[in-house]
Amino acid sequence: MKIWVFAEDAGGSPASIALEMLTKARSLGGDVAAFFVGPGSDSIWSALGSHGAATVHHLDPGNALPSAAAAAALADLVGAGDLVLFGLAPTDRDVAGRLSARLGVPVLSNAVDIVVGDGVSAVNEILGGTTLVETLFTGGGPHLVVVRPKSFVAESGSGGTPEVIAVPMPDLGHAGSATIVERHEEPAQGPKLSEASVIVSGGRGLGSAEKFGMIEELASLLGAATGATRAIVDSGWVPYAMQVGQTGKIVKPTVYIACGISGAMQHLVGMKDSTTIIAINKDEEAPIFGVADLGIVGDVHKVLPKLIEALKAK
Repeated sequence: MKIWVFAEDAGGSPASIALEMLTKARSLGGDVAAFFVGPGSDSIWSALGSHGAATVHHLDPGNALPSAAAAAALADLVGAGDLVLFGLAPTDRDVAGRLSARLGVPVLSNAVDIVVGDGVSAVNEILGGTTLVETLFTGGGPHLVVVRPKSFVAESGSGGTPEVIAVPMPDLGHAGSATIVERHEEPAQGPKLSEASVIVSGGRGLGSAEKFGMIEELASLLGAATGATRAIVDSGWVPYAMQVGQTGKIVKPTVYIACGISGAMQHLVGMKDSTTIIAINKDEEAPIFGVADLGIVGDVHKVLPKLIEALKAK
């Protein structure tokens, strides 16, 4: 079986989800190839190769929107028996949907594992992650699977520099005429939420947007990233980029500190796989304590200042 991994440029490096999927693809055996979209560089080829790609098919769309071109190029490359893995990032999902439509094959999304045996199956979590469901492709391929971030750990292997094959831009006519005229990157401070080993998150229990400053101060003292629940993002207290949960970022840090967060299902799905979860909430019946390794039943307005004071005293 040939396994393809869709990889997109992320500031001069492969997107981290691509390296996670390559590591999984390597463990499944067979011929592993990456389909990379972006400018590309020797360091990118090296990273893709060390994580499992024997070949890299490189499409540089320049200032054109990449999804239509990538789907068209992939449709010409993949075969009926191939497995193609995409991440949950916007471009990944766009390309997966377009490729599915072009080839007339289904796509299984939000997978947390891939099983290859007599056929190809995708494993999904349902009911807030309490139950796993395995879905088998029964029709013809290629088999398209969209994978949730942090489902696999990205690990370098013994792979060398891959063979890089340039992919020409397909002629898409009017469908390929849209171009990118401006890029905007939201300014951020501290570690990236999706990659941080420690995350301090705040919820509605903080009471107001001004109180989120306590989250930022505690995170700064711990060298942590800041996160938030959908409730306070929807209320406009913090930007969407901070949202942790099923409709935000899926995180898997070493330590996750949930402050004033009750534990709505959509939030738990996004952080329950953290190594150690510490919850602070005045409601001892809050669902967050059901997944917490350490719980503090108390008012965040009293607990957080004490924690900050203790850390500053060190």
